[in-house]
Amino acid sequence: MSTTATSSVHASAPADDVASLQIVKDISIDAPPDVVFEAVLDELGPEGQMPGGKPFAMKLEPWPGGRWYRDLGNNAGHFWGHVQVIKPPTLLEIYGPMPMSYPAMNHIQYRLTAEGGGTRLKFTHKAMGLLVPEHREGMDKGWAFGLDRIRELAERKVKGPRGK
Repeated sequence: MSTTATSSVHASAPADDVASLQIVKDISIDAPPDVVFEAVLDELGPEGQMPGGKPFAMKLEPWPGGRWYRDLGNNAGHFWGHVQVIKPPTLLEIYGPMPMSYPAMNHIQYRLTAEGGGTRLKFTHKAMGLLVPEHREGMDKGWAFGLDRIRELAERKVKGPRGK
């Protein structure tokens, strides 16, 4: 299976107005859907990383209504969203403010489809609100990094601990 990816981004409105954002990415991963779904949960949870390898561990409660948040300890943290739909190993949807600490609503979807011996992962992020330019400009790169991490985690699980 190839590891090609396609991507599209659409953003509208100046910084002071209500804006919308849509990011769609489609990647192939050399691992079965159950392994890829586990990798999605890992990357959105304890295995999360930022570009450069800095840990960005989040907590994801993998059930309908479950929270997705960053726990900083001592009852401090950042709430990112709630699980809207979870159907392992084919679908995960989360909605909420995501990393935006201003009036905005986001919805992300990970849709997994078996394809040959691997998985096609289609990712969609839609947002609307008072989206600051930094988020409109940086989200595409951030999600691309996260999807590459999911691919890396899933393919590593298939190959085993020695990379066979």
